[in-house]
Amino acid sequence: MIGFSADAVVLDIEGTTSATGFVVDVLYPYSRKRFASLLHDRASEPAVATAIGQVRELIGEPDADPARIEQALNSWLDEDRKATPLKTLQGIVWSEGFAAGDLVSHFYDDVVPELRRWHAAGVRLHVYSSGSVAAQRAWFAHSPAGDLLPLVEGLYDTENAGPKQSPDSYRAITAAIGTPPGRTLFLSDRPAELDAARAAGWLTVGVRRPGEPYFETGVGDHPEAAAFTDLTIATGS
Repeated sequence: MIGFSADAVVLDIEGTTSATGFVVDVLYPYSRKRFASLLHDRASEPAVATAIGQVRELIGEPDADPARIEQALNSWLDEDRKATPLKTLQGIVWSEGFAAGDLVSHFYDDVVPELRRWHAAGVRLHVYSSGSVAAQRAWFAHSPAGDLLPLVEGLYDTENAGPKQSPDSYRAITAAIGTPPGRTLFLSDRPAELDAARAAGWLTVGVRRPGEPYFETGVGDHPEAAAFTDLTIATGS
């Protein structure tokens, strides 16, 4: 058991609260099948139009047509690239899929009871994921355990906070949530993210779950937990 004195916990999703395999095997194919209609039929919607412009800028093709943009998106999916416009468009598609009942998110069994326990104890919970805020909101709202959004105060992604391997992104979240860095605990399975959070003054725990992509890599010199039940968190000084 690892004990921390912290007032806020910031959660990664893939590999930490939830199985990466679910995202890759269920959500990625779902979005891949729907990109074409989204790009053809809804290109004038502000969020879609902005994402299309960002794709064109990233690939250096200002006149790229919907077919070329779809090709780029699918290529990024294959690479598991954390491109902001990809995450934006995935978020739109997934949000609608969750709302329609086509999708239900995944959480490891140890996660939800601990989130509820921490929240009840006064710990402020936030999420920081490479998935868009829209996707995060849909993910927490449509869990097998029901709507978990009331447990979460803030949602952060690569657009409103910045890249997850940059210490400045964690400093931006600190400014937004108003909790001192030394009272903020970050849970992630990726060592580079944990390093960046620690460089910003945060407390860190590497969550290392068998079967996840970073399990063999380990969590570097960060404290390690196999499950959320390995952690105790006390608020206050």
